[in-house]
Amino acid sequence: MSMLEVNDLHVYYGSIHAVKGVSFTVDKGEIVTLIGANGAGKSTTLNTIAGILPARRGSVEFQGEGILGVPAHKMVKKGIALCPEGRRVFTQMTVEENLQMGGYTRTEAENADTMEDVYGHFPRLRERAYQVAGTLSGGEQQMLAMGRALMGRPDLIMLDEPSMGLAPILVDEIFSIIKSLNDNGTTVLLVEQNASMALSIADRAYVLETGRIVKEGSGSDLLRDDDVRRAYLGG
Repeated sequence: MSMLEVNDLHVYYGSIHAVKGVSFTVDKGEIVTLIGANGAGKSTTLNTIAGILPARRGSVEFQGEGILGVPAHKMVKKGIALCPEGRRVFTQMTVEENLQMGGYTRTEAENADTMEDVYGHFPRLRERAYQVAGTLSGGEQQMLAMGRALMGRPDLIMLDEPSMGLAPILVDEIFSIIKSLNDNGTTVLLVEQNASMALSIADRAYVLETGRIVKEGSGSDLLRDDDVRRAYLGG
């Protein structure tokens, strides 16, 4: 049984059919990526899994339990954390306060241990622990958003466009951290427009076009796929 099973998912914005029968799986220990152009339905899919958007039809099972209809604020206790597009850190709070917000379902002692782990992954956050989050660079805010998501000790972390707006050197750093998190046992579902970077670290990948999955395979296979290269890799 897969950790996450999405089956025939349909999501609407009013009369707009944004996700049209999407089905995919994520197994424990994998990095699975969804790639596609703007408007393909990638973020909508993540937000529906996370309980932020309702589905019109379909099913989502996490570790054997149906989770469609579960409120977003209860997903963290179930083991799912979303690092949203645009980071959305609490700009008037310090780095440490942002991290504490991510651990709201856990005890103070548990959070202290987890915060040490987060600082181990993101040493720059330790250096800026008492700095107001709104004064961080874009790359640092992305690290903070990821660290905040990890504070709940998720079994599955969903990352929505973690490289958006970052300089190339920071993109490399963020993807190196994602790979490190996965190597340490965190399962990752990644939405990313930087298809080359996403496919380079993914065990498996799905290509979305206008709300439908049109291609799937291993990350390495899709990196070599002529259609994917022409559409998303500039070659």
